[in-house]
Amino acid sequence: MIEQKALSYVNMYGVLGSLENLCDLDDGAKRILAKLDKPVSLCFKVVGGPCCTFHFTKSGCKMTEGSAGSNMMMTFAAPQHFNALIDKSIPGVPVKAPAKTLKFLMGPFTELTNILNDVLRASEEKLAADRDLFVENTMMTMYVIAGAIPALANTDSISQISAGNTVDGDIEMSIPNVAAITLRVKDHKFSTVKEAAKNPRATMQFADIDLAHGLFAGTVSTVNEMCRGNIVLAGMISMIDNVNRILDRVSVYLA
Repeated sequence: MIEQKALSYVNMYGVLGSLENLCDLDDGAKRILAKLDKPVSLCFKVVGGPCCTFHFTKSGCKMTEGSAGSNMMMTFAAPQHFNALIDKSIPGVPVKAPAKTLKFLMGPFTELTNILNDVLRASEEKLAADRDLFVENTMMTMYVIAGAIPALANTDSISQISAGNTVDGDIEMSIPNVAAITLRVKDHKFSTVKEAAKNPRATMQFADIDLAHGLFAGTVSTVNEMCRGNIVLAGMISMIDNVNRILDRVSVYLA
């Protein structure tokens, strides 16, 4: 069962949160940002759900919690209304600079999310024919997952059971020489740091980007790859076990 509040956090921190990385990795996204006349800070405020601001400049995108620094704002009366923005492109209510908010939302923001959708949902045929797209798709999927795990650990009733059994510390997930993220746990609350951990308590390392893609797509066996030494687990394995249980929920929410 999918809980609408938890889904709103997945959409905010996992899906839209990956815009930070898209704007770093994708040439099309960079071209959209290059056309901005001035910086834009768009806040999405969800009643009974998350509130985050996306700061766009010519050089990239940064997501922050709360509404501080926003010059545009759109509110949503309930989590399901925000989810409708992601699933059906139904906007909320613009409450700060409404005309500019709608113009930016329907213009550059939609252009960016369209690119994000094309990258994340690219067919296996397209990925096989375009190595650059394959690499971008895998990295972006990893960043979406990185945001979705804490979103569910903190809000989804089933995932919270696993979070409640997870000790404090940093869990690093990495593809050597490609990407690394850190899941930080404090008092059973999870957060994402999009960089390698300085002192991880547990690590999960994938041998290469092809293996990571297969794992994310569900086309390879985790157990078999562990036996072959292509997935290396180290440290507090119970932390990784709990993350894997939450990952099962992530696949349900992102299906």
